Amino acid sequence: MLLNRVGQVFTAQRIDTPGAWQMPQGGIDGGESPRAAALRELEEETGTGKAKILARSRDWIRYDLPADLVPLIWRGRYRGQKQKWFAMMFEGVDSDIDIATEHPEFSAWRWAELEDLSRLIVDFKRPLYEAVIEEFRELVEGLRKS
Repeated sequence: MLLNRVGQVFTAQRIDTPGAWQMPQGGIDGGESPRAAALRELEEETGTGKAKILARSRDWIRYDLPADLVPLIWRGRYRGQKQKWFAMMFEGVDSDIDIATEHPEFSAWRWAELEDLSRLIVDFKRPLYEAVIEEFRELVEGLRKS
């Protein structure tokens, strides 16, 4: 969860699912720590690494794919994911963000309010996003007050 100084959250529209917005996320490479993976994925997906980690989720948060998507995603090898989430403060300016990366995943991006995140995400990830929102709500609300 990449946050700006006023507590808004970076969201981006997926190239492969028009209308579906999400926060940056990704896999952990062999031998890589969750923290290192989060920073790497952020840079790969936003074009910038100008962020510092503020917090991480206490637990792994899981989601399951709908049965009809299992054969279509990840070549049918997985039925969902478990994820470790990090809240990060963006330390750059908006022009540092460049989603036209080497392997772009997004077609557009914007800053969103925390309350809007769960309605922007695809339905099957909504419970995961609601868990992430609750995990970092206090932190985000603190940014809004400062």
